[in-house]
Amino acid sequence: MFRQALTVAVAHVAPEAKILEAGTLAAAAKATADAPDLRLITLDLKMPGAVGYSGIALLHAEKPDVPILVVSSAEGANAAQEARAFGAVGFLRKDADLTVIEDAIRKALGRPEEIHPQAEPVDQVRREVAGLTPTQLKVLLAVLEGKLNKQIAHDLGMSEATVKAHMTAIMRKLDVRNRTQAALVARSLGLDLAH
Repeated sequence: MFRQALTVAVAHVAPEAKILEAGTLAAAAKATADAPDLRLITLDLKMPGAVGYSGIALLHAEKPDVPILVVSSAEGANAAQEARAFGAVGFLRKDADLTVIEDAIRKALGRPEEIHPQAEPVDQVRREVAGLTPTQLKVLLAVLEGKLNKQIAHDLGMSEATVKAHMTAIMRKLDVRNRTQAALVARSLGLDLAH
């Protein structure tokens, strides 16, 4: 029902828009990567394949210049703040009425919120996670699942050396010394929490 409301709201705000739908995070990532003129992503935090805020981080990594409007049944300002920290420009509750949805879409298509330069240290780390490449994020999520480099290499279809290179880049971006610290940082930011 909410997807229908989103479709109606998008058609009202941007009648020229073509809407692409995806049922899983993997399908959304592929659609995002393949769409050359993408203007807005609406993302359900509970989409199949998404864990916590991983969907935001993955899609933001695919298209960092495309605004992401998060749709969720999560309660409280904390979920909205966390979503924004990982790259979302807005947060819509699933019980929002049509005018609220339209306003959020208008705002997201207009001008994304700017990141304040005097951010807290945790916000800086969140931006670093949001700045990981899609492959780096997949490697980090696999580390969160407790997978070894060999397993990650097999799952992602790459060599162990490539996995190690991605882990080195991830650790450098997160300013940590080992994969356990990288996992702890990601976990502390809520990257692996179910919403």
